[in-house]
Amino acid sequence: MRVIIASGGSSNLRGAGGTLLKLVVLVLFALVLCAPLVSADAGADQPGAVGADYILGPGDILDISAWQNPALAKLVTVLPDGKISFPLIGEVMAGGKTVAQLKGELEEKIIRYVPDPTLSVIVHQVNSMMVYVIGKVNQPGRHLLNANINVLQVLAMAGGFNPFANRGKVKIFRQQGGDTVIFPFDYDEVADGKNLDTNITLKRGDVIVVP
Repeated sequence: MRVIIASGGSSNLRGAGGTLLKLVVLVLFALVLCAPLVSADAGADQPGAVGADYILGPGDILDISAWQNPALAKLVTVLPDGKISFPLIGEVMAGGKTVAQLKGELEEKIIRYVPDPTLSVIVHQVNSMMVYVIGKVNQPGRHLLNANINVLQVLAMAGGFNPFANRGKVKIFRQQGGDTVIFPFDYDEVADGKNLDTNITLKRGDVIVVP
């Protein structure tokens, strides 16, 4: 695994101290797993909180049902390989597809068993489209990423900095393939209109660390 420091829109591999950085990254991700799961968006656990264009991922729980056919009502979990299992049609790839795309594919597959099927696909619980904020913020934990959200916005979702935060040393950790990319973020500079390109759009699984 490499650790890459992103700067000014480009990524450079850090040589010296790379081993130490790897250890830091492992510790940070361990802290994420142990941190309280506090969501600034309570809708993350409410059925139907995301729309038909939501991209499904492992861990998401779906409520799938067929009109006037209670035997086909089922809660299914998207497995780590992205697949779900549904009565009559077996395994279907759900990961990476929108809710609407999955609904259409299920209806196409089940039509041979159920005439004129009308399926309902609702995201019962979002467990994959999350970013994590740890460190000196007022509401650390996981936060639902249901739109194009940038660093400033997720810091607001986390309740802002507490009085002891080092606002100039914020870092965003992102897994890309087998590498960990680190994006530095200086809140005061961005608030002054400088280095606005560091206010990046976040992706699923990003970890924001506020020292």
